[in-house]
Amino acid sequence: MTRTSKILWVALLSISGLIGTTLPVRADEGHHANCERRVRTAEVKLQNAIQRYGDDSRQARRRREQLEHERRNCPEYRGERHDGMEHHDHDQH
Repeated sequence: MTRTSKILWVALLSISGLIGTTLPVRADEGHHANCERRVRTAEVKLQNAIQRYGDDSRQARRRREQLEHERRNCPEYRGERHDGMEHHDHDQH
């Protein structure tokens, strides 16, 4: 193998390594953004149900369940909790 071939081979491996390490991060960022969007949407739907039907209505209870479902499915979500519950161990439910 010539010196030029070795340099090109090392450069190719280095570039491949850099690209390979950045792709999963971008995928995780997309997953996190989708996750956060679903939680925020569920929060808005809960607030709408509370305003329309009341805090203790069947619709509000259903929206609370949906919100908790989204939060459990988004372990990296660190949004503000309004119900006083901590979101550390999602295996309790």
